[in-house]
Amino acid sequence: MNTAPAPMPTAYDSGDTAWLLAATAMVLLMTPGLAFFYGGMVRTKHILMMIKMSFAALAFGTLVWWAIGYSLAFGPDVGGAGLIGNLDHVFMHDIELNTLTGHIPTYVYSTFQMGFAIITVALISGSIADRATMKGWLVFVVLWLLIVYIPLAHWVFDQDGWIVKHLGALDFAGGLPVELNSGVAGLAVALVLRAPRDFARREERPNNIPLVVIGVGLLWFGWFGFNSGSALTDQGTASAAFINTQLGAAGAMVTWPLVEKWRTGTVTTMGVVSAAVAGMVAITPACGEVDTLGAVITGLVVGAVCAFAITLKYRFDVDDTLDVVGVHGVGGLIGLIMVGLFATARISGKEGLFYGGGWGLLGKQLVAVVSVIAFSFILTWIIAKAVDLTVGFRAEDEYDSVPGTDRERAYDFQTAERLGALVSGKAVTSDDELVRQITKLLRAREESK
Repeated sequence: MNTAPAPMPTAYDSGDTAWLLAATAMVLLMTPGLAFFYGGMVRTKHILMMIKMSFAALAFGTLVWWAIGYSLAFGPDVGGAGLIGNLDHVFMHDIELNTLTGHIPTYVYSTFQMGFAIITVALISGSIADRATMKGWLVFVVLWLLIVYIPLAHWVFDQDGWIVKHLGALDFAGGLPVELNSGVAGLAVALVLRAPRDFARREERPNNIPLVVIGVGLLWFGWFGFNSGSALTDQGTASAAFINTQLGAAGAMVTWPLVEKWRTGTVTTMGVVSAAVAGMVAITPACGEVDTLGAVITGLVVGAVCAFAITLKYRFDVDDTLDVVGVHGVGGLIGLIMVGLFATARISGKEGLFYGGGWGLLGKQLVAVVSVIAFSFILTWIIAKAVDLTVGFRAEDEYDSVPGTDRERAYDFQTAERLGALVSGKAVTSDDELVRQITKLLRAREESK
């Protein structure tokens, strides 16, 4: 005989639960948005590979989180040091429909945090676009979530984590385990998979800028759930995080284009949308800690700094293909420092340097930053190297040429290819060859005028 589930405890709050359900769906939408964003930025022959890498993270990240990730990140702390949770909740064991985390059902809270794990590992794929194998990526996703992301999630998001409980650093929505962590990990895997021989000379052109803009639009929408949902309530700091997210993006979209105009003489669509992402990256740790003035300043600063930071990969010969290090790593670092400077008691309860709080909070922020950088870089480098030496992570040089990492076609060029073959007298074997032939025909036409 079926029985009705036990009633919710009195601590349950239906309004907050409804908001977190919506925020969770918004966060989960960010990974398909990232797939569009990254897919539009690479060459045509690699677009489907980038999309598949994000969706692979979505699938494997979900299962890892359900099987063991939630328990290690949010289970009772082992040894009281704030380093990792225990295995009490493997496969969501002992969690019932009426089990609460605070005043929200644990199932909802766990899924919300699952979205953070998924988008974080998916971000790393941008640092190795065009040169990773899918089998290596799948193994990397599982190992990296277990060894790197989940401990960091416990450090920062769990109430007993050492960064929040013992150190006392502030990170409202994941600047440490998500933004800084993904940027540093992106640097490590980029070094392991090394730059192609012609990296410095090759001009990477997006295959579909409108697709990039659509991806950023989905990310922007999801970011409101990402940041405001981290308040775990529909009141108070959720409203501050909401408006600060918008202000951070807007501020960066002013200074990045100014730097781009000064450096190159033009403002590009890619620069504008990248600026929006950088602004939201930086405001993520600060959105529930600073006031609106602090959010605007954070956006203005990160837009200018990241516009320069993305060019450093050429100086150091590190193929951070889609600027994960320059945007998420540098942007996350700036946001965490801004917390130490602009945190205000009327928002977060603590004060940064510029609001009379002295150097204490800024020092704690820097300790947290250095700890995460060291932990993430060393372990990610080891994982990526081990994957490359065992199952193979880096695609061979010939794999990076025609026909590319895709075995399907993102766009149907068959009619155009037949036309090109008829005009030129030879078969067209790739999208790149089609572009070359069309360009040649157009040039000949102009010269004949």
